[in-house]
Amino acid sequence: MFPKPKPKLTPNTYAYESEPMVKATGFREYDARWLLGDEINLMGIQALGMGLGTLIGEMGVKREIVTAHDFRGYSASVKMALVSGLMAAGCKVHDIGLAMTPMAYFAQFDLDVPCVAMVTASHNDNGWTGVKMGADRPLTFGPDEMGRLSDIVLNARFDLKAGGSYSFVENFPAKYIADLTSRPKLKRKLKVVVACGNGTAGAFAPKVLEAIGCEVVPLDCDLDHTFPNYNPNTEDMKMLHAMRDEVLRVKADVGLGFDGDGDRCGVVDNTGEEIFADKVGVMLARDMSTLHPGATFVVDVKSTGLFLTDPVLKQNNVKADYWKTGHSYIKRRVNELGALAGFEKSGHFFFNKPFGRGYDDGLIFALAVCDMLDRNPGKSMADLKNALPKTWGSPTMSPHCADEVKYGIVDKVVKLFQDAEAKGDKVAGQSIRSLVTVNGVRVTVEDGTWGLVRASSNKPELVVVVESPVSEQRMRDMFKAVDGVLRTFPEVGAYNQTI
Repeated sequence: MFPKPKPKLTPNTYAYESEPMVKATGFREYDARWLLGDEINLMGIQALGMGLGTLIGEMGVKREIVTAHDFRGYSASVKMALVSGLMAAGCKVHDIGLAMTPMAYFAQFDLDVPCVAMVTASHNDNGWTGVKMGADRPLTFGPDEMGRLSDIVLNARFDLKAGGSYSFVENFPAKYIADLTSRPKLKRKLKVVVACGNGTAGAFAPKVLEAIGCEVVPLDCDLDHTFPNYNPNTEDMKMLHAMRDEVLRVKADVGLGFDGDGDRCGVVDNTGEEIFADKVGVMLARDMSTLHPGATFVVDVKSTGLFLTDPVLKQNNVKADYWKTGHSYIKRRVNELGALAGFEKSGHFFFNKPFGRGYDDGLIFALAVCDMLDRNPGKSMADLKNALPKTWGSPTMSPHCADEVKYGIVDKVVKLFQDAEAKGDKVAGQSIRSLVTVNGVRVTVEDGTWGLVRASSNKPELVVVVESPVSEQRMRDMFKAVDGVLRTFPEVGAYNQTI
């Protein structure tokens, strides 16, 4: 028997060292995230491994799994606690060691293993830990699987079996790098700033881009799990500004920045201007749909409206499908629709054949950006960006809202906008043209200006994004309207950043 996890234990006590602690809110919509020590302990991680092995068995999948960990001071310990739980549930564990998340996804294919458990807190600050999981490559868990996993773990409904085993796969990164770089070199000589925030990607990204012919200027690529310069988060303006300064200093063609586990990539153009990932997605969709006319692209509800209105995409008969934000949701939708690619404003990019295997990989995206520049000789990254119709968009803004109440707040916000539409009320001075409610609410008014409110899937926050095809002032008008609604709820706190 294994004890039922407690929601809270006091560190530095007998109970903390003798019982599992797992806070229920760590089971998110499509992965798991906890503050290590405060919300989960190592016995709790062991319980998570037992629960995951049990769930894999329930799903009728062979109990065989790839594990890996990101570069944080505690991630290896977390992984080994998870491995002990997986083995207790009868799983055959293949450990590829320190890795980026897409490297673990690649290992499922290369080692022909059905399941994955990547220990990473992704772009979250130090102190956080978590696991990205899947049992049907290239997909990862969604709400149904995470809900069942939560029930198994929190109620200690474990199906423990003999036969578990552990093996370490030596030198696996070389296989991953070879898979990405066994291709023709670029014809165009590109100078690329590669920024990794001292996170996991620093061990791999410079090598990959050098191998395809780029002149790489590394920025914060030395591994340091204290993250001394900035958090490796491609939506963090501090990281983007560091990339901007280095691009301008060395006169680079482009800056490419990778998040803490390497499944996301951010872009700074040759003039030092940050290009939000959804706009880069439109640029790539233009490039890829020229090669593959009539292609379908899945985009998240935080993304620019240009996927529907851009004249080049219309000319190339592109089909755009707006879907729920979240790497698991977009990945699944790309697979369901047989889309050529999927794009998220957060910087997750999903490429199907012939570009990828359907999962999100920041390095495959980086190669796609380099190939786009290679196919457009004489044009800079800024030229390609400036060729897009002009819109004014905000960064992703995240006001604090506790995990326990955030979904209820969003439900109320959705209802407020639905009532406004029914009554013919105006938002930001105009009538509502459409509401998209697949993930929170995206309200679009007559002139195409829109605003989004949704709950963050992995942090105690809401998510707010606004955009206008008309003017910066109209974008600000929409933000004022959306923020005015949120300010009616005392549970909604301060923003991490605003426009």
